[in-house]
Amino acid sequence: MGVLYERRSRVAYVTINRPEAHNALDPETSHAMAHIWKQFHEDPDAWVAVLTGAGDKAFCAGADLKSLIPQRAAQARSERQSEHGQREEQQDEDGGFGGLTRGFITWKPVIAAINGYCLAGGLELALACDIRLASTNAQFGLTEVRWALIPGAGGTQRLPRVVPLGIAMEMILTGNLIDAQEAYRIGLVNRVLPLPELLPAATELAETIASRGPLAVRAAKRAIIEGLSLPLSEGLRLERRLFHEIIQTEDASEGPRAFAEKRPPQYHGR
Repeated sequence: MGVLYERRSRVAYVTINRPEAHNALDPETSHAMAHIWKQFHEDPDAWVAVLTGAGDKAFCAGADLKSLIPQRAAQARSERQSEHGQREEQQDEDGGFGGLTRGFITWKPVIAAINGYCLAGGLELALACDIRLASTNAQFGLTEVRWALIPGAGGTQRLPRVVPLGIAMEMILTGNLIDAQEAYRIGLVNRVLPLPELLPAATELAETIASRGPLAVRAAKRAIIEGLSLPLSEGLRLERRLFHEIIQTEDASEGPRAFAEKRPPQYHGR
């Protein structure tokens, strides 16, 4: 199978499983991943996800240039032209590249465990995650211009929101790669770890987040993501509205009660 899904307790693991192709996505794998992300989103017992790649050489090398790119080119040519000659964009009902980069929203946290090459669409997948951890052998790049393309799965929009504009410009316009330490220096990844420690560290982080109040975690993520596009005053109103919703939940009563009773809280997402 091109993608694997496993849930252990509250943590779901999504593994791109095409190591022979550096985990590049062909059409079938991209489509399968879209279904998996919907499964994760709809599973009430899955509270956090970890995305990684099979093997030790690549997280994801992007789109399969032999299959997925020709398919997308054919789709683009077949799109209808509007009256003014402007292309009418198709709706990304499948969540974009790998089901994650466009048209898909989940307020559950997603962690990228980046093991090796993280290129083109692979980096766009990682940018669509909330937290990124990298192995020491990881390499990053939006390489599309090398093949006369541009990033088409959010790279031009998300990378400048994560790293300084000039650095994003250089990475996108040259298609050059950076190593894990440089990715850490510019804030693209949160941590760099030896490869054997990468997935255990991602698991520990995911389990820590999963031990917190799940509704609060999702509301906090929503406040952050939606607030980025709002003026501060509107962002503060959004935060206050979400705070008022969360403070009325059962979990918000359980948290302070557990603190007072000096015991671990038992959250149920209610």
